[in-house]
Amino acid sequence: MQNKITKILEHMAHSHEQMARILDAERHVAVRMAQIVHDLPDAEPEFGGSAGVIESAGQVNKNIIAYLNAFADLQEALAEQVGRVIKELNGQEEE
Repeated sequence: MQNKITKILEHMAHSHEQMARILDAERHVAVRMAQIVHDLPDAEPEFGGSAGVIESAGQVNKNIIAYLNAFADLQEALAEQVGRVIKELNGQEEE
């Protein structure tokens, strides 16, 4: 039984590593977009007027929100899986 739990933990660790890599890539995109927005001129930008600037800022905000939601989902998945493992280990100790 201990061997099965070890295998499950190995698979969970691998899937968490892959999720972390995806989130890291999304983070890099969000950081780069924030840098681009920061580099925009403050006076009279040529992005289709104020409506274009507002739309672009909305897209940046949307990407940041998506990143934060993905990070929250990762934390929730980690907590759920660790909880299951702890329950399983507690069940073994009682036996």
